[in-house]
Amino acid sequence: MGAISMQAPSTRRVLAASLVGTSIEFYDFYVYTTAAALVFGKLFFPAASPTAQQLAAFATIGVAFIARPLGSLFFGHFGDRIGRKSTLVASLLTMGLSTTLVAFLPTYATIGWAAALLLCVLRFGQGFGLGGEWGGAALLAVEHAPPGWRARFGMFPQLGAPVGFIAANGLFLLLGVVLTPAQFSDWGWRIPFLISAVLVIFGLWIRLKLAETPEFCASIEDAPPPLIPFAELIGQHFGKLVVGTFGGIACFALYYVSTAFALGYGVKTLGYPMADFLAVQLGAILFMALGIVVSAYGADRHWDERRVLMGGCVATILCGFLMAPLMGSGSLALVFAYLALSLLCMGFVYGPLGAWLPSLFPARVRYTGASMTFNLAGVLGGALTPIAAQALAARGGLAPVGLYASAAAAISLVTLTVAGRAR
Repeated sequence: MGAISMQAPSTRRVLAASLVGTSIEFYDFYVYTTAAALVFGKLFFPAASPTAQQLAAFATIGVAFIARPLGSLFFGHFGDRIGRKSTLVASLLTMGLSTTLVAFLPTYATIGWAAALLLCVLRFGQGFGLGGEWGGAALLAVEHAPPGWRARFGMFPQLGAPVGFIAANGLFLLLGVVLTPAQFSDWGWRIPFLISAVLVIFGLWIRLKLAETPEFCASIEDAPPPLIPFAELIGQHFGKLVVGTFGGIACFALYYVSTAFALGYGVKTLGYPMADFLAVQLGAILFMALGIVVSAYGADRHWDERRVLMGGCVATILCGFLMAPLMGSGSLALVFAYLALSLLCMGFVYGPLGAWLPSLFPARVRYTGASMTFNLAGVLGGALTPIAAQALAARGGLAPVGLYASAAAAISLVTLTVAGRAR
């Protein structure tokens, strides 16, 4: 990035805090998703059938998506009333504590269904914390951005997704190499959850050094903050809430098809070794990071966030038709090609959201608005995706799973097109 924007210590600190915070939060989130794909089914649910156990484990992933809009309401309320900084600290603590406690859970063999209930409670805590994290981190970046740099500043919280994924799955890959399958199933899966405590302490150290964003300060100088930000959001900006929500569902559907579903299906149905498939996903996720960076530069310099998102949706629709022939080919190299292509598309339907969603709302309700749209999109695009994909694959193979991702992208494309014409 240019010398004007990146040399000031305050700018570097803000962007680092935005990136590090979301990296930790997404690490926490992905650690759970990876463990659910690999071991949670047999550890926390009765041995009815492998498919039933896997569906139950994926269902617990969806619990967080129920919690995320509630977290958006809670943290958005305080983020719009008292500021971005303190709210971000609280969301990080909520997420980190919920993740760390998973490491200490007893299994179904020890306490029966209570184990699954406790797992769901902690997953709810993860979702609740993440519900307030992303919106605050995006605002932290874009509300410090100079003119013409919003998408590039907004890409930093988005890069937290691939960074967190690499940290989470890289650790699982290392454990898969070092430990035997029995050791990993017995206790090794707990290690990534324990490490979360250390990462959260590091994230808090960075965030406590921040100042409040200029746009929030200017907003409360102009007028008192809204008494109930959500009420003002619904009353005055409901249309934008709908547009932001449906415009964002493509990225969530594509992501969970390409990560959680693909990992479970690749290892348990296609028979690839866990370490090999994790290595393929780690390589492919780099293409997501590339897509985020390229889309941000394209949005700032050539088009805008909405048009870049539309292009990403078109590519995602086409990519869905390639899932069955590439991922079901029997070649790990072609599996990598599919995952790399789909996650590259993911970068284009995800990267610009960091600037586009906050731009829909005024500063006085921006924390609530950006958080709600992002997390409602997560509910619609991601909550049921691993379960739906698993069920579709069990009945019709990979082809309907690819069409599922294409259909989600088509919904976002139509929404973004209509939004542009309505302006």
